Amino acid sequence: MLYKIVFTLNLVFLLNINSGAQNFDALIDEGIIDIYSLNFEAAEQKFRTVLRDNPESPSGLFFLSMIDWWKILLDLENESYDRLFFEKMDNIIYICDKILDRDSKNAEALFFKGGAIGFRGRLRGIRESWLKAADDGREALPIVQNVIKIDPNNKDALLGFGIYNYYAAVIPNQYPFIKPLMFFFPDGDKQLGISQLEQVANEGRFAKYEAKYFLMTLYQNYESNPAKSELYAKELTSLFPLNPVFLKWRGRAAVQRNESLLWYEIFNQIDSLCEAKIFGFNERTQREAVYYLGYYFFNLNSHEQSKKYFEKCVELSKILDKKEESGYFVNSMIILGNIFDLEGNRETALSYYQPVLKMKEFNDSRNRAKMFINFPFGSNNQ
Repeated sequence: MLYKIVFTLNLVFLLNINSGAQNFDALIDEGIIDIYSLNFEAAEQKFRTVLRDNPESPSGLFFLSMIDWWKILLDLENESYDRLFFEKMDNIIYICDKILDRDSKNAEALFFKGGAIGFRGRLRGIRESWLKAADDGREALPIVQNVIKIDPNNKDALLGFGIYNYYAAVIPNQYPFIKPLMFFFPDGDKQLGISQLEQVANEGRFAKYEAKYFLMTLYQNYESNPAKSELYAKELTSLFPLNPVFLKWRGRAAVQRNESLLWYEIFNQIDSLCEAKIFGFNERTQREAVYYLGYYFFNLNSHEQSKKYFEKCVELSKILDKKEESGYFVNSMIILGNIFDLEGNRETALSYYQPVLKMKEFNDSRNRAKMFINFPFGSNNQ
């Protein structure tokens, strides 16, 4: 009888532990969905619960910091969150090191330490601090290798490998001045990096959406494969329809594929969401949307519609371009000049071309402006 009572109590205890672990995992899964859906308050509540119930674990702090990461991604030109994000990454690394001092094979501490170093490196890469970014990648690699040795089923750990392998192979070719700096770092492998990212995208748990995001961007930016980028963009926008970052990348892929109707639908949706002031849809996002909408109508010879959007792009650029003119600003000025030339309004056309001569150079913009100053757009002398 006593044996049955003890067995029953043990069973209840084990079930409660398992239930707690499931609740813990469910909170993290739900919180991750909230982050990508930009429901930051809901995500913070969930991750603070994780932190409260598991104060010794670095997981709560790590996932809370991912809210800050997405605040950065929503407006990459805004560096006001950078310092706080770096501080949070350093704090996570410190907490993980304290755990690893007691248990050098603690897979959780190794995983989140590697993740914190990796995300620190990603932000440094975005800010073009290449040597520090590469050094973070070099430091994170052996940590991630240890995670995989201890926990071979942890597919999320491959995210760091995939990112490093891909960018260590690609970035030095894109920026030749970086090549000498990479002499002291492990060689990258582009195809292996893609394969590892695809494995995380298909089999990962915490990092699967981040892997899809990476694949979406690299296929578009470096692989010149907008069709492959569209596959991931379509999946991400289906899951997170109000995430402007994913919507923009899908729109860009449509532009690259010259799928004009889709590109119109996406950027028109973004413009409407910006006008409605939906969270995350800011002026910088709207500027990109109206720029591509202007091109869409220009290609249709709908000059009044095209003019409306390019004028909005110029208006927003005057607000956003604090230090120097953006490509959106410069190109919009030239195309507006083209439209006024086509309408026979030469004086107004020149008022758009002439300022370009003093603006930042984009795709031979000054020479193009000079040509249109000398020869009206659409004339036989071009």
